[in-house]
Amino acid sequence: MTDKTLAEIRKRALAVLRPPEKLPLSEWVEETVRLPSSIAATPGRLILWPYQREIADSIGDPTVERVSVLKSARIGYTQLLVAAIGHYAVNDPGPVLVVLPAEADCKHLLTSSIEPTFKESPTLRQALEANSTGRDTMLSRFFPGGSLSLVSATSPRNLRAKTARVLFLDEVDGMEVDSRGEGDPVQLAEKRTLSYSNRKIVLGSTPVDEETSRVCAAYERSDKRVYECPCPQCGEHHEIQWKDIHWETDKPETASWACPSCGALTEDSGKAAMVRAGRWRATKSEVEGHHGYRINSLVSLLPNASWPKLAAEFIEAKRGGPTTLKVFVNTVLGEPWRADGEDLDPAAFTRLKRPMSATELPEDVVALTSGVDCQSDRLEVSLIGWTVGNHLRVLEHQIIWGGPLEPQTWIDLESHLSRQCFHPLGGVLRLNAAIVDSGNWADQIYDFCRPRTSRRIIAGKGLSGFNRPALAWGQSRKTRLAQIGVDALKLQVHERIKRGETVYFSDALVADYFDQLRAERLVTRYSHGHPTRVWELVSGRRNEALDCLVYAIAARQLLPADLSHHAAVSRGQGLQPKTLVKSRWLSQT
Repeated sequence: MTDKTLAEIRKRALAVLRPPEKLPLSEWVEETVRLPSSIAATPGRLILWPYQREIADSIGDPTVERVSVLKSARIGYTQLLVAAIGHYAVNDPGPVLVVLPAEADCKHLLTSSIEPTFKESPTLRQALEANSTGRDTMLSRFFPGGSLSLVSATSPRNLRAKTARVLFLDEVDGMEVDSRGEGDPVQLAEKRTLSYSNRKIVLGSTPVDEETSRVCAAYERSDKRVYECPCPQCGEHHEIQWKDIHWETDKPETASWACPSCGALTEDSGKAAMVRAGRWRATKSEVEGHHGYRINSLVSLLPNASWPKLAAEFIEAKRGGPTTLKVFVNTVLGEPWRADGEDLDPAAFTRLKRPMSATELPEDVVALTSGVDCQSDRLEVSLIGWTVGNHLRVLEHQIIWGGPLEPQTWIDLESHLSRQCFHPLGGVLRLNAAIVDSGNWADQIYDFCRPRTSRRIIAGKGLSGFNRPALAWGQSRKTRLAQIGVDALKLQVHERIKRGETVYFSDALVADYFDQLRAERLVTRYSHGHPTRVWELVSGRRNEALDCLVYAIAARQLLPADLSHHAAVSRGQGLQPKTLVKSRWLSQT
């Protein structure tokens, strides 16, 4: 055997022993990850969209310590997150920690995304199979060389118990500021990575509010990359922003993108080519080791994210007022909501007054709700009307004198809530729902509300926190208690008044009523170093009218989303929803 032959054999043998060339994470994902039909409209190989590839490569790059993604919905982030978890389970094993706002989010991600994707992908299939040691739990998995744990941000004990080399933080703007008095959950989680010199921290979220957004703050500390697409006409690259989307009045189907450089219009049919030719550009290139990405639904290639469909969604969101418009800004545009919570201008109320009352209903009112605030010597009651488009009309604010401990007070309240209101179109409206603040007289209020639950007259309790829903239900089995997210509802009141598009007030309301609506202002405080917004009572002002209005708005959640049936009732063409009244006949002796 010649020396040349021996050299060739040696070369081939060494080639077999040589580890395969390390692929960029984007290439590995497309070669390896398979999507099941349960989570993908097109099951099979995961083909990354153009803007996803660089994000994936940054997540897999060991020289990049942090990756922050300021994102909207509909950009495929969850699938990318699951694929990245698979990479660290198979290619670079170690302790992986995923932190989400709530335990329900953890269970959903594991059972609805991670496990189905791993099961469908041959390379990943072995990673999360049942562990022979029996150490696997509902939200923990162990694999050779590492582990995967999913933890709720509301569980500081679990956060303290984990260490991680790879940390994924998702929807950080949905996490509480203070995790059960133990500090910011994001900071608690990041501390669990300090023992690793090669740690990786991936933080992503849809933004919520500008002043307190964690993901916006993280993006500002990064190299701030934006995805720019070339104009088909002039070739200049620009980030596709909402201000550059134009359409003819009342014709969202004509929505097109206008190039900021040349002004040429590009229809949605040219969007895919623009996105495929796009590129990421770092606007703070001096920052090293922290890649930041800003992406929105305007570059999504999903069919339901076409520019005409997004324009139609915007028109619908704008009709719904600040609440639905905020959802559009956050989830479609990937932008934080810039709330204006300063003191209201008294002059704003003058232009919002209209000649209307409970006895002179506006024609567009189709449903009625009330909010009741309890004081030691009186009950205060607001009545508001709702239109089909969820615009509100504040019809009256009344005071029922008498303490909550006096039976006559509740008799008077019952008489007040049982009134009939004659509609100018021929129908008769009755109160559709009411929430009574449980306050300091819970027993008396529960006794009043419990037999009237079928009429949607419910006891309520206000809870702070801007991430709380407008209305949720308490866990008590003895009585039905509505938990009201008052902070966000107060902000909605302020924004409705400032925009002046979705709220009108009766001209019979006295000046003190409007002073009470201005009783609280939004200020920023710091909790454990993290900014948080709170409502602060202005010295010398009363806020009962504001509380009543907030509870009346929350009571809208007790009605159907579609008020078209109520519109028929206002014209005398339908029947009021039936109320079930328990008969006393069986209890008679």
